Amino acid sequence: MTARARAAWTIAAVGLAVALLVAGALWFRHEFHRVEKTIYLPPGGEAAYNPLYALAKTLQADGVKVDARQRLKLDDHALAARDTVLLFNDPRALSPPEARRLLDWVEGGGHLIVRTPMYSPAKDVAGEDAPASVLLDMLSLWLVGETPECEAFQVEGEGHHVEFCRGRRFAFDDVEPELSWGDLQAGYVYARLEVGSGHVDVLADVDFLANGASRNPLANALAEPPDGGLRDGPHRALARQILAPNYGHGTMHLVYAAEMPSIWRTLLVRGWMVWAPLLLALMAWLWARMQRFGPELPSPSGERRSLLEHVRASGEHLFRYGRGVLLYTAMRQAFLARLRRRDPVAAALTGEPQVAAIAERFDLPAERVRTALQTPGSHDRQGFRDRISTLIQLRNRL
Repeated sequence: MTARARAAWTIAAVGLAVALLVAGALWFRHEFHRVEKTIYLPPGGEAAYNPLYALAKTLQADGVKVDARQRLKLDDHALAARDTVLLFNDPRALSPPEARRLLDWVEGGGHLIVRTPMYSPAKDVAGEDAPASVLLDMLSLWLVGETPECEAFQVEGEGHHVEFCRGRRFAFDDVEPELSWGDLQAGYVYARLEVGSGHVDVLADVDFLANGASRNPLANALAEPPDGGLRDGPHRALARQILAPNYGHGTMHLVYAAEMPSIWRTLLVRGWMVWAPLLLALMAWLWARMQRFGPELPSPSGERRSLLEHVRASGEHLFRYGRGVLLYTAMRQAFLARLRRRDPVAAALTGEPQVAAIAERFDLPAERVRTALQTPGSHDRQGFRDRISTLIQLRNRL
């Protein structure tokens, strides 16, 4: 191919590549376009364990002073006359002195919001014998055993809504509430009691004040905003009515029990990237170090010496203890056995004719052959060596 042809092919290849790149870019711009997508991340930090975090931020945005904490701690957090205390956790956690101090503070103009204990059919009993808190006993309230259906709550401009579906209802003993929701037969879900110059609001449940949570586990993937809590219009309206008595006049004390997840559950769900490889490594190490099952006795060690070494050692042992005659007899029989195979005539003779035949065959002196065929004495070491050496030579020459 000439240089001009190569240049033409190169230009054509480059042009084709550029055309493909331009076509791909045009197709991409035509088929794809930039869009915005909102992803709602799960709560983190204080919002992950403080159920009243959204309420605290909402009140602060409205100019209300907020003091949110996990425990009541009356000694560390003094209550003013126009303050409001919201007890989000179980009121049975209050001790009698704390309950008495709270009611004394309410009589001076404070506003206390408390919920009833959660209903547990396996543990609780019904009626006036149901377990209650010291605070509710001081207010002459008793818990209703059975939990009826939800209470309808309609707000203008909002859809159908229900509340207190999981709440524990209550009833009164010789108490006239200022405001109430429910009846004596089915039980009340809300009541505002006037205590001195202040008020106590008792509710069957306060979940409408908690942080909202998405009901759809795929909300993040579908870009659906979380719902529930103060995001719902009926909840905001109900919360504004509950907080009304001292709203904007003092500090709002939000007391909650931290809903910290179990550390073991957290490690199991979120820490598997660490513990799973470590567990596999531990299992591999245990498998490598574990006891192998086999025979009760160890296997015999293999022979470390050659056959020739064993034969030599056995001969030296016999010769050392005066048994050289056995070695000579074995060597003489080996010679005669080969002689019978190679020279049957000489092997069939006996005595001097045999000595003469062997001497003639191997061209050796007859005296030497005769001596080699005679058994040496047990202590004649030199004669033993000479006879063995002669028999080996004769046998090898057959």
